[in-house]
Amino acid sequence: MSQGTLFDKVWDLHTVATLPSGQTQLFVGLHLIHEVTSPQAFAMLRERGLKVPFPQRTVATVDHIVPTQLQQRQRPFLDSLAEDMIVALEQSCQEFGIRFYNIGSGKQGIVHVIAPEQGLTQPGMTIACGDSHTSTHGAFGAISFGIGTSQVRDVLASQTLAMTKPKVRRVEVNGDLRPGVYAKDVVLHIIRKLGVKGGVGYAYEYAGTTFEAMSMEERMTVCNMSIEGGARCGYVNPDPITFDYLQGREFAPKGADWDAAVAWWTSVRSDADAEYDDVVVFDAADIEPTVTWGITPGQGIGVTETIPTVDELDEGDRSIAKEAYDYMQLAPGQAIAGTKVDVCFIGSCTNGRISDLREAAKVAQGRQVVEGITAFVVPGSESVKQAAEAEGLHEIFKAAGFEWREAGCSMCLAMNPDKLQGSQISASSSNRNFKGRQGSASGRTLLMSPAMVAAAAVTGSVTDVRELL
Repeated sequence: MSQGTLFDKVWDLHTVATLPSGQTQLFVGLHLIHEVTSPQAFAMLRERGLKVPFPQRTVATVDHIVPTQLQQRQRPFLDSLAEDMIVALEQSCQEFGIRFYNIGSGKQGIVHVIAPEQGLTQPGMTIACGDSHTSTHGAFGAISFGIGTSQVRDVLASQTLAMTKPKVRRVEVNGDLRPGVYAKDVVLHIIRKLGVKGGVGYAYEYAGTTFEAMSMEERMTVCNMSIEGGARCGYVNPDPITFDYLQGREFAPKGADWDAAVAWWTSVRSDADAEYDDVVVFDAADIEPTVTWGITPGQGIGVTETIPTVDELDEGDRSIAKEAYDYMQLAPGQAIAGTKVDVCFIGSCTNGRISDLREAAKVAQGRQVVEGITAFVVPGSESVKQAAEAEGLHEIFKAAGFEWREAGCSMCLAMNPDKLQGSQISASSSNRNFKGRQGSASGRTLLMSPAMVAAAAVTGSVTDVRELL
């Protein structure tokens, strides 16, 4: 095996050929599909008379378009387009022999939540999915890429991708996170400092004592948002925390195969003397609960800070800042704390896992959602929902006035009934605050941790969660 970074090792092991274009033909170990980007890809296969040669390496679920309110999940869906998309996926999976976790299977959910919890995501893998946030799976020491519809076709037909190899940047964070500061704050801080285009052309290796101390679910949150910083993917080297998470899961190796897998997974870790194309270092002590104020994930500040003025920003950031002030209806120099909210959403592939719900429930317990605010919790999968209900988390949320929903992507991108109305402002645990992202052309999104969303729900405005803990 080649020496160097995990990225180099895994890339080299999965290289099939160097193409005339100079790109690498890369073998894809696991292909995840959902109802939005796969119908057109399957149609292209049929047009060319192509089969899926490795159906066992593709796993499907439905997540983006599914309603999260139980009464709206009856088939056929009220939204005819959503019904057409799920029917197309059901038929394609049956035709090509692909495993499909449908609603009611007990395993349906957001694609980037279900693959790890089933043990499908493993160290040393190459993983692809027609979804931007496939970088999530890098938390396990995999290199995972979001791809477009034509590439979904390519992977279905050949189990390979044509890709240009990115450089590798080591993003190091050291020290203990203070109470009330979470993985979401860490990644928002990194994107704030490096910029939404700072990672273009790079894979990010997250390293340092802060990441070493994180749980797998926290690492997934960080890797999930790598794409928001412009990186092609992000990953954490596998370690005993990774192995403990995977052991015993359905698709994890068993018996003697487990011991051999752990030995191999350990071998793909970046070498101590690995060379990087760039290294940046952060101090965990500098990170506080972070909230976005603008229209990109890089427009974030600590909850105790004020919205930056144009003069405080780099020349290249001033134009979009002015656009953000206008769209968000927030003034430069204004404190972000105290900003009134209308909707509070806890969920998404970034923050819809059981540990996210536990942290939010700690804030919600014994408190009440402010009258006039719509607050709801959307588990990332049917398994997460079952686990949360077994712990009684749903009762805590419902007693506080939150709606308890079914699994799905929900308001993260609003390709379902969960949408902002007019210029409502949302406290959201999701990953994107672009204009119109949450379903309304004038809707406004403030990204923050699930605990911070819960704090906003019970106070009516952006609030430093540390005051409630």
